[in-house]
Amino acid sequence: MSASQLRVVLVQQGVWDMPLESMPLASGYLKAMALADPVLRDRVRIEICNFRGRVTHGEMANRLFAGDPPDVLAFSVFGWNQRAFGALAATFKQLNPDGWVLFGGTHVSEQADRVFRLFPSVDVVVNGEGELTFVELLRARLSGAHADLSDVLGVSWRGPAAEVVTNAERPRIDDLDTIPSPFLTGAIDLLDANGQFRYDVALIETNRGCPYKCSFCYWGGAVGQRVRAFSRERLKAELELFAKLGVHTIVACDANFGMLPIDVELVDDLIEIKRQHGFPRAFESSWAKNKSKVFYDIVRRMKEAGLRSSFTLALQSLNADALTAMRRRNMKVNDWRDLVEWLNKEGMDCYAELIWGAPGETAESFLEGYDELARHVSRIAVYPIMLLPNTEYSSNKELHGIIALRGDHDDFEYVLAHRTMTFADNARMQRFLFWARVIAENAVLRHCWLPLRELAGWKQSQVLNSLADWADTTSCPEALPLREAAARGHGGGAPAYAKAIGYLFTTAEGRRALELWWEQAVLPNVPAELRSFLSSVYRYDLMTHPVCEPTDLPLVVVDGVDYYVRGDVRFDHNVPAALALLRADERPDLTPCPTGLDIYYRTSALNAVMSTNHEEIMHFMGEPRPAGAPFDLCAEAS
Repeated sequence: MSASQLRVVLVQQGVWDMPLESMPLASGYLKAMALADPVLRDRVRIEICNFRGRVTHGEMANRLFAGDPPDVLAFSVFGWNQRAFGALAATFKQLNPDGWVLFGGTHVSEQADRVFRLFPSVDVVVNGEGELTFVELLRARLSGAHADLSDVLGVSWRGPAAEVVTNAERPRIDDLDTIPSPFLTGAIDLLDANGQFRYDVALIETNRGCPYKCSFCYWGGAVGQRVRAFSRERLKAELELFAKLGVHTIVACDANFGMLPIDVELVDDLIEIKRQHGFPRAFESSWAKNKSKVFYDIVRRMKEAGLRSSFTLALQSLNADALTAMRRRNMKVNDWRDLVEWLNKEGMDCYAELIWGAPGETAESFLEGYDELARHVSRIAVYPIMLLPNTEYSSNKELHGIIALRGDHDDFEYVLAHRTMTFADNARMQRFLFWARVIAENAVLRHCWLPLRELAGWKQSQVLNSLADWADTTSCPEALPLREAAARGHGGGAPAYAKAIGYLFTTAEGRRALELWWEQAVLPNVPAELRSFLSSVYRYDLMTHPVCEPTDLPLVVVDGVDYYVRGDVRFDHNVPAALALLRADERPDLTPCPTGLDIYYRTSALNAVMSTNHEEIMHFMGEPRPAGAPFDLCAEAS
């Protein structure tokens, strides 16, 4: 320990390997809380080390330990980084045997027995919310009393005989405003060396807690709890700061945004701030599971203000048995059709979430539900069921007959089989999941689903399986990277998906692969009278892909935002008008109708494309307008 100050390093690592960092919000809260404490503020020096995904252990070690090692090394642990952080903890103890390693985060909370067994270099595991606990731990370290932590609530630690001691739990922080803002206090560095906002999006919390107890979820360790909110004044000040920095997208890390009346107030403040400063342009969150009047009010207000979002239908399954096991059968979210119809009429982007492999679900019931949902919402995010620590599924494997396996590069437990899902079912469906996530979830295709279904009779799963079959059997070299990524998709997680998404969005070879599949596997199998129109829609899909630099397209500025423009793109049919008729359950005239469109592409798309974050990718899709028409951000092409 240094003579003057205790040196503390907070470590976070995102899951995605992106050009820009993910904001270290958890570490920011801890740092802001500690520096506001009168005992600590002059006696600790706190640094945040924030790493991108797929950074090697050696790269992290070089940054953390190149100089004198810190006195306290505190890690924010998730399933994707636990192994790396355990290795770094062991190295740290070799450099500073008297140093202190703290593990906190949802993946290790209440898991001290396993954590201490796997990682002997860890000294303390924080259970639950960490801000107050972190302050008390640093105080104990400074006082020299850290050998006995029996008075610190909410921690597990090693006792005198190396036994695991778990103290009483710490009550949740009732007044969240007692946690200083990491943005307003400067605890998180917001700008890079060039004075630009340094993160992919701005993360905020407007509240904490979730009233539901879904069997698969451990949202912030606060499931089945009363929702507590930050004050309107504090949130408004944070939003104004982001707006002044030109932040395009703000993401609320809430479990059910749009559930409380105060959420309308936040949206009103967002709209007013956008009116004054021009930013933010988009607001994303995990929207309330059960949509109330509050949600409908928010959607209307955001639409009128041109504040974009993707609205979530967090269905998880359409199968009654699976929903019962999930503890979600009676949730109003299951009455989703009227909501989708309303959102579509409002012209608002929405997507749905499904979980593959939940107990009670079969391969047949899942695909049936997927295709029924796809009739209304083509962008479906499909996630394989994982056993997260402290969830009902994890605690009751035997009840459901669950057989699971730890990941190769992470600490998640992946479900391989259970009473309604065989190993063979899972293997077949993992193949489908790869293509569903890459192509549909991330909007590689988004316009052709409707005409293929309504005019050619192809269900969305049929289209995806067609692409999967073609990629598996073709000799075209352009398909090889896709085939290799698909082979790694099961257990490969985000890197495998990101490789395929990046290949399709950013390379000529990826685009050529899509064109070859269309020419060889789709067109020969649809009626001849549909081929011209369907090909126009397919080309429209490809032409509205994000543009990832470098490019020779001209650059324009619209309301302070940079766009590339591809002018007067000619199509044999008026695709936007035909799609509008199909959405209205009317059959369009398939006679060729040559049409020119100007397509606008927001710049700096590469970070979003490589993130596999489909909500962010949607903000970079090409926006068509009639050729020569002024670009209105709120308008639709006709």
